[in-house]
Amino acid sequence: MRELAATFVVPGPAGVAIRDRLRVSDVDAAVLHEGGVFLGSLAAGDLADRCRQGLEHDAAAWAVRKRELTGRSSARWAGSITKATHDQWALARRGQAAYIAWLQAQIAQVEARLARPLGSKANKREGLPRGYATRAEWHAKSRRLQTLKDRLAAVEADWNAGQVRVVRGGKHLAHTRHHLAQAGLDEQAWRARWEAARMFLAADGESGKRFGNETIRITDTGRISIKLPAPLAHLANTAHGRYVLDAVVEFRYRGEEWQDRIAANQAVAYRIHHDVLRGRWYVTASWQRAPVPALPLETALAQGTVGVDMNDDHLAAWRLDRHGNPVGEPQRFFYDLSGSFAHRDAQIRHVLTRLLHFARRCGVAAIAVEDLNFADSKTREKHGRNKRFRRLISRFPTAKLKARLVSMAAEQDVAVVAVDPAYTSRWGAQHWQKPLATPTRETTRHDAASIAVGRRALGHPIRRRTAPPPAHQSDVPGHRTVQARSEAQGREGTRPHLPGPRTRCASPVAERKRGTSLPNTVRGSATEQRSWQQDSLPLSV
Repeated sequence: MRELAATFVVPGPAGVAIRDRLRVSDVDAAVLHEGGVFLGSLAAGDLADRCRQGLEHDAAAWAVRKRELTGRSSARWAGSITKATHDQWALARRGQAAYIAWLQAQIAQVEARLARPLGSKANKREGLPRGYATRAEWHAKSRRLQTLKDRLAAVEADWNAGQVRVVRGGKHLAHTRHHLAQAGLDEQAWRARWEAARMFLAADGESGKRFGNETIRITDTGRISIKLPAPLAHLANTAHGRYVLDAVVEFRYRGEEWQDRIAANQAVAYRIHHDVLRGRWYVTASWQRAPVPALPLETALAQGTVGVDMNDDHLAAWRLDRHGNPVGEPQRFFYDLSGSFAHRDAQIRHVLTRLLHFARRCGVAAIAVEDLNFADSKTREKHGRNKRFRRLISRFPTAKLKARLVSMAAEQDVAVVAVDPAYTSRWGAQHWQKPLATPTRETTRHDAASIAVGRRALGHPIRRRTAPPPAHQSDVPGHRTVQARSEAQGREGTRPHLPGPRTRCASPVAERKRGTSLPNTVRGSATEQRSWQQDSLPLSV
């Protein structure tokens, strides 16, 4: 059994993002499109310069790039573009590091399985993987090993040289250009998507400036004005090279919080983007939150918790009191992850909303979830023949579920407690599935796993204490099913032997020996033939 990780309270979100639709006119749409395409070309060129510099980039090189962009646009747009470039380059470097770690893990797994005899079984005690089934599979994997090593050598060379490969607009969309018939697009439709994806209309906020942003300014009445770059200053419809849109913004979600920030001239970042499929323009406002200290684990779990077991099609939940005992009935919140991205995202929001409402009705202040990570389980070496299971865990949105749950729970003042997922399903089914099943309620394996998750969050062992034997056999029904603290001595053992008679007709010193006694149920035995006599001592005083 591997060592279990410590339980912890997940910290709340560090930022906020809200979005609203811009009902722009044709003239406004033309100005936004022209400005976004022009600034996007500058962002593409700046990213190319940053990638060519690699590890040799320093503050002096950044200053040179910013001065060049300032002359072609403005100082504020130059600052936004260079910051976005640095973020994109850093993201690509993190992706390279993750890819190198994945390749190294794949190579180690393949080499370990190639070293095993054909058809050998896995040995978990010694940490040995199973061997390949046939000689043909062994040969194919040996060739794949060389391919993985070649990829690793190429990526490590790029890492050491500081080279990254980034496609502005998306690699998938760029690949679609060569398969327009399969994607059901023509060149004009693809070109519209490509230009929209490569636009740049984003500006970081600045505290102390009017309404928190001078580049893209949104007033308290919802009026939007944009500082146009120098080559597009002829499109301005107001003073100081600014363009005021006819559309009015009204943030319905967190509108009061946004109003408070811009009234205090606190920094608010804005991003304007175009949805080509719907033919709509949107504006997204975002800002950072002050870090809120997480609740202590004991405080969050003082009123119990709701244990949650995440599955492919539903969330299994059960309320537990602070002693680790299940209360009420199990809850199952179903969702459907098939269909488009928007449909899946909506399903996740709805199921988490129902879960949070259930937690509020129960009066608990914490939800216990598993700290799941299927990164090492999506490989072909671990579940190569079970393609159905690989697809299941590949589409399971563990990261999105956790991130969305943390952000939504913070608004409901509900803490999220993460526990180690090891053995929760196995031990939950072993100790809780059968005892909680009734003629009118079917307890599933997932329901039992939710109890295991909640008990681990509360600090109790998952194992359910066995019920005492019936009365007058070896003990009297009593305290053994009641929860006891981990430091209590003998909490899992039987009660101590009490001196004295077990029954009213047995002597306290006379012990019956099974090896020499005769059975009482066999006809013709000495016990049956012996006549009954009244004991000389009375049964009661």
